[in-house]
Amino acid sequence: MINTKNYQPVTAEEAVSIIKPGDKIFIHSAAAAPQTLVKALAARGGELRNVEIYQLHTEGVAPYVEEPFNKSFHVKNMFVGANMRKAVQEGRADFIPVFLSETPRLIRRGIIQLDAALVQVSPPDRNGYVSLGISVDTTLSATQTARKLIAEINPNMPRTAGDSSIHISRFAKVVEVDYPLPEMIIPDPDEIETRIGQFVAELVDDGATLQMGIGAIPNAALAAMTNHKDLGIHTEMFSDGVIPLIEKGVITNKNKVKHRNFTVTSFMMGSRKLYDFVDDNPTIRFLDVEYVNDTAIIRQNPKVTAINSAIEVDFTGQVCADSIGTRIYSGVGGQMDFMRGAALSDHGKPIIALPSSTNKGLSRIVSTLHPGAGVVTTRAHVHYIVTEYGVAEMYGRTIRERIRAMINIAHPDHRERLEREAFDLWHFHV
Repeated sequence: MINTKNYQPVTAEEAVSIIKPGDKIFIHSAAAAPQTLVKALAARGGELRNVEIYQLHTEGVAPYVEEPFNKSFHVKNMFVGANMRKAVQEGRADFIPVFLSETPRLIRRGIIQLDAALVQVSPPDRNGYVSLGISVDTTLSATQTARKLIAEINPNMPRTAGDSSIHISRFAKVVEVDYPLPEMIIPDPDEIETRIGQFVAELVDDGATLQMGIGAIPNAALAAMTNHKDLGIHTEMFSDGVIPLIEKGVITNKNKVKHRNFTVTSFMMGSRKLYDFVDDNPTIRFLDVEYVNDTAIIRQNPKVTAINSAIEVDFTGQVCADSIGTRIYSGVGGQMDFMRGAALSDHGKPIIALPSSTNKGLSRIVSTLHPGAGVVTTRAHVHYIVTEYGVAEMYGRTIRERIRAMINIAHPDHRERLEREAFDLWHFHV
């Protein structure tokens, strides 16, 4: 029998009626953002004032950030997604710079005190437990500390293993919904992305433990690893690119020290195929991001290979990954967590991979970062920079040696100018 205590479904309007002016609320992350509750909350904008919304990146609608609700809701993002970028850049929403590993700590230590958390969960099992599904990340800490929990129960939310279970009795209000989760379909990599992926794959040793993000370059790198052996996964997130390698037996997780034989993540985004793949899959564990991204945990696995990207990288190895100049584009995220964790791992490899040029033909390899650009990964943390023109090995190299290596992987159209700038800024003949 399902424990039905507090499991009396209500309308979304009734569910969000318990949100009061001045409340601080958290919204479930990424593709798990509760779309029906979000819309119902925004519909109360006319009567609510000074509600603070904390969130990581969310997929789907976010009407509460629109201009008519400036006095009703104020959004504080710990990572900025596409639906928040314009509002943050226009000053209608805010950004909190923070390592992804420390976002739960902000909540658990009471630096962020939550009155409510809005989440999307799976239907309860026979014992009354629902699952946070594809996003445990920071959301787990929000469900542990918020005074009021409000849930959408969606049969399309996968039931996942790990830290994702919550008893139905914990929720103050529950809404039953039925809609497909947002999907993120990554286009096939182009020629440049394919070449970058091949260079990255060449750096990956058999038996390595991988961390990678989402996008064409991580997918291209994974596609180039079909002949690798006994890879493992310990990552903050993954997408569809890992499925073929698991199915082919390339990813076995058998050499890991932490969670041997299990794929470890904190959240995911991708296609319906991916969501179905993790549903009731006991070999994939969704864990608290404070744990997953802890460098003390990451470093215990062998040959940790962290594959991350950037907006631009300067001659010396300073990596900007969160802004275009002063304009916040995304966030700090987990890049530094894994870059450092990989560096401390036995034979680990922290990798930054990016195209040499922007879509407009501007060089991503620069002599100095744009004014106001954020340094997410410092020059002391960088080991490998990869573009479609090769690999720059930075670890243990002097500034002069780094400049040479970086110009060699820049787009040929920009190399002569970069050489001149190297001389003007550093008095180096390259």
